[in-house]
Amino acid sequence: MSKLDDLITELCPNGVEYSRLVDVCDDIIVPMRDRPKDLTGPIPWCRIEDKEGQYFNGSLSELGVTEETIKKMNLKVFPTGTVICSCSASIGAYAINTQPLITNQTFIGLVCGTRLYNKYLLHYMETQTAYLLSQASTGTIPYISRKKFEEMAVPVPPIEVQREIVRILDTFTELTAELTAELTARKQQYEYYRNEILSFDNKVEKRSLSEIANVFRGEYITKKDSTPGSIPVILGGQEPAYYINKANHEGEIVVIARSGASAGFVSYWNEPIYVTDGFGYEARSDVVISKYLYYVLKHLEPELNDMKRGAGVPHVSGEMLGRVELPVPPIEVQKRLVDVLDNFDAICSDLNIGLPAEIEARQKQYEYYRDLLLTFIEKGNTILTDRQ
Repeated sequence: MSKLDDLITELCPNGVEYSRLVDVCDDIIVPMRDRPKDLTGPIPWCRIEDKEGQYFNGSLSELGVTEETIKKMNLKVFPTGTVICSCSASIGAYAINTQPLITNQTFIGLVCGTRLYNKYLLHYMETQTAYLLSQASTGTIPYISRKKFEEMAVPVPPIEVQREIVRILDTFTELTAELTAELTARKQQYEYYRNEILSFDNKVEKRSLSEIANVFRGEYITKKDSTPGSIPVILGGQEPAYYINKANHEGEIVVIARSGASAGFVSYWNEPIYVTDGFGYEARSDVVISKYLYYVLKHLEPELNDMKRGAGVPHVSGEMLGRVELPVPPIEVQKRLVDVLDNFDAICSDLNIGLPAEIEARQKQYEYYRDLLLTFIEKGNTILTDRQ
């Protein structure tokens, strides 16, 4: 019998009490709606971008509030160790803060009392996303009120049981974190070698994009006016926007997103697709091969993204892209470079091999045991103890 089973048999053999969050939390914090105008102080103002795994790391934030502003606006500060839950646009995001910080009204803070271990509550909240979504108000942006959180029931086994559950689950999350760090390191290694490989000296001829590729302009289409199918619609993001039943291009092509936050994003396709808000480039085979064109443009992607112009919805122009100069070594050299980069890319990106598949498997394993270990029968019945 495992240590957890021993603890359950000793401390809660007849089940576990369920309590409302308002009864077991020392405080439930709802931040102010107003955003401070001065965000140059030392106390971090955190957004969803500052969430790293299961933690809100205030040091990642570029914004901060002064003590004076906090007092003047009566801002709510989340003390260290608060379980911070998204209650609006990013419902399903949860984290514990590693230092005092402030957020806007899209988050709510659960300050655990003596009966709740914060990491136990964090793991439990991760199982409740579907429930919280069902409680959200309808509208342009869903929102979950403080009252809904206060009334939410949570199983509260003895602290010793909570800590043992956390210890077990942390072994999964720590392994996933190590694998993710390893994958990140490999990607950084890949990017380093890609940049080194594609950084040519002045001996390599440079030619404009318009000279070495024919441009294919996307055609306007909306999901509403199309028929669902299996053809990916390339709208500009990193993934297809949706799928329809017709294509406007077949064969190899390199697509550069035209507008929005992803303007300048480079992708490679060798299948029937429908290009809409983007520019497609077909390599002129006597000068350049398609995959090489993709890699060299991907290498320049930050510069392409910086070409965005215009207020509201920024965009890159086809004229500016056409003037971009690219190194064009002999075809045989291009083929060798593509072989090397393809191998690196397969190691880092293919979800069917290597670390990405391992990370996915470990995440599923964590979710399975998390849901199992956090499933209790209320006090007075028999608690589930059939755990592997």
